[in-house]
Amino acid sequence: MKKLGFGTMRLPLINPEDKTSIDQNYFNQLADKFIEKGFNYFDTAYPYHDEKSEGAIKKALTERYDRKDYILADKMPTILVKSGDEYPMYFNRQLERTGAEYFDYYLMHNMGKDRYAKTTEFGGFEFAEEMKKEGKIRKFGFSFHDDAETLDRILTEHPDVDFVQLQINYFDWNNKIIQSRLCYETVVRHGKPIIVMEPVKGGTLANLPKEAADLLREFNPDASPASYALRFAASLDNVFMVLSGMNTMEQVLDNTSVFDNLTPLNEDEKEILEKVIKIIEKSVEIPCTSCGYCMEVCPKNIPIPQLFGLYNNYKINNNFSNMYHNRIIYNRGKSSDCLNCHRCEKNCPQHIAIPDNLKKIAAFEK
Repeated sequence: MKKLGFGTMRLPLINPEDKTSIDQNYFNQLADKFIEKGFNYFDTAYPYHDEKSEGAIKKALTERYDRKDYILADKMPTILVKSGDEYPMYFNRQLERTGAEYFDYYLMHNMGKDRYAKTTEFGGFEFAEEMKKEGKIRKFGFSFHDDAETLDRILTEHPDVDFVQLQINYFDWNNKIIQSRLCYETVVRHGKPIIVMEPVKGGTLANLPKEAADLLREFNPDASPASYALRFAASLDNVFMVLSGMNTMEQVLDNTSVFDNLTPLNEDEKEILEKVIKIIEKSVEIPCTSCGYCMEVCPKNIPIPQLFGLYNNYKINNNFSNMYHNRIIYNRGKSSDCLNCHRCEKNCPQHIAIPDNLKKIAAFEK
């Protein structure tokens, strides 16, 4: 199994403003090319693309390939589970949606203090172990967004988990909130294999500010900005899989090329990335990865990730696009509709002060 996995949180869309309008034919082509290049790991989750990602997996893989030809990971939607009795319902629904007879890798989605408490109360880990015994799960773990102390507690209380999925990238490596390095070191200490998510930080490390992109291009004109981020994550000990959300053929070809010729970063490259970090810190004001978890709980249906992306672009190029803003909020809430209920903050893996940042965008609204 090669180290690159195909993440399906950000699939190609027919209508960029409708997350359910997955371009299935193009996704099939991307999946075919990915498999043709010798890669076979695909990652999905119940809520991705407003619950349409699993169905897209079925059409791209289950209906077109033998089950042994691909490796499939899926995740229990912990935010939706209200009692232990609901685990079988969601799990069987996922098997039906994907068309898979079993999951090679299965995760409790987005563990942190709050969801871990509920998962413990509802017996989620015990349910997963039962599914393993029945052969419906091959490997069981959890994805994690919280501090290293909480992670240590989970691994101490559940030493039998097979792996952990962490947000790791060179920009967040020493971040005091995300704690990529501290969480990585915690998992290594517990001797667990690691899957990396957000290696390119939701596209931030692929679409760099011009100053940073020019710096990398001058050093090596043949290497894409994303390749540095992927190599950083893949070269870490205990990392056996790096997920990348690919929605263009160019991305598939670039990413597979990186992993076909995988080399660790050298000291010169590490030094340049330190300069890149400083440049990004100056231009990206809101560290949003567009995971969409805030949207799961927003009572006003404000498209928070898209608005934050728009604002970050404004901070980089000093151009606030009213056209894109109006398209983003079409039939949805706008920034000034925020109730300051702070439910979104509690659900944000990046611990962003969401209402405060929405006020910055509301100042541009007419």
